[in-house]
Amino acid sequence: MKRVAITGMGIISPVGNTKEEVFNCLLDNRSGIEPIKSWERIKDLKTRIAGRCDGYNAKRINRKDRRTMGSMAIMAALSALDAVSMSGLDKKIISSSDTGIAMGSTTGSGKIIEKTFNDFLKAGGISMLEGTTFMKIMNHSVSANVAAMLKTKGRVISPCCACATSTQAIGEGFEIIKNGYQKVMICGGADELHFSTAGIFEVLHATSKNYGDLPSRTPRPFDIARDGLVVSEGAGTIILEEYDHAKNRGAVIFGEITGYSTCCDGEHMTSPRAEGMLRCMKGALKSAGCAINEIDYINAHATGTKLGDIAESQAIKMLCGDTIPVSATKGFTGHTLAASGVMEAIFCLLMMEHNIIIPTLNLENIDPDCGGVFHVQKKIHQPVNKVMTSNFAFGGINATLILKKL
Repeated sequence: MKRVAITGMGIISPVGNTKEEVFNCLLDNRSGIEPIKSWERIKDLKTRIAGRCDGYNAKRINRKDRRTMGSMAIMAALSALDAVSMSGLDKKIISSSDTGIAMGSTTGSGKIIEKTFNDFLKAGGISMLEGTTFMKIMNHSVSANVAAMLKTKGRVISPCCACATSTQAIGEGFEIIKNGYQKVMICGGADELHFSTAGIFEVLHATSKNYGDLPSRTPRPFDIARDGLVVSEGAGTIILEEYDHAKNRGAVIFGEITGYSTCCDGEHMTSPRAEGMLRCMKGALKSAGCAINEIDYINAHATGTKLGDIAESQAIKMLCGDTIPVSATKGFTGHTLAASGVMEAIFCLLMMEHNIIIPTLNLENIDPDCGGVFHVQKKIHQPVNKVMTSNFAFGGINATLILKKL
């Protein structure tokens, strides 16, 4: 079995578009949540805040490649370009059959789907459809567009499971390299901001609605005053590489993936189960050959919903009690859906690099139902050598990674 190194990362997020910007926001407790004025036009929508990305330049992508990309594919492509650049891999390797891609999104581009329906209703038919429409709304738009842009010839995998998407993408990339099928995997995910996503979660009574005048005060993972998640957008990419391949070319290695597990609760579409989460986390530890007392930090999925945060706290309590520091970085970014797993993996890598554990933003009064866990409310300066990061999606789909500092 091959070892799997991380040699590059790229991010487009509500808290910055470089690892330096992101780390400074985390360090300074700066929220990426803001009012979205354009949503005021949406009838009956009470959710008016989100995590929005800006400051990136889509024109960095060749116009020919950009023609088939919606916003989420553009953000994913930019994060991939940055990750590849950081890795130092040359174009010959990236475009060879030794390199594959595992990237996904929750759906196709929401903005283009909306435009397509509006054009159909306006014309009464298909006369206004554009030739590139399908490439922007297909479920594998992110992975296919990045593969075409980078001329990648290896495997292309496109997980599509909402919150667990990019965690599964990284896990699949890990297993593909570990078993010798590829030398390099470009892994990640993306989702773009659209009122329909906020609306769907609002209908499910899952969105935060009580902090419209104070957007930076929400979401509030594990806090007794939490009132739901905040929908956000973004993208992230990490480069996975066979360890010996990375070492032989003198690459900078930011960390190693040592374990991965994914499983299903097999119970309910929207109600999470602590037992399934626990089984997934234990599976990742087994995959890594690692005992729970070797883990220095747990990055929680915690979105700020009532039931989800309680179930995850119960799972962590059963796993390790209050012995390991736990925090949820969605307090900074909101819920970036398919991008959340890769973003949180990058946040973990930054904490490992700087030997600091970032607290859960807005966690002031811990919900007693989330108790029995070592919730981090202030920065902790200590060695961070091994971390566990998890994401749990609708349908009871669970995914966990173990990362190690080298």
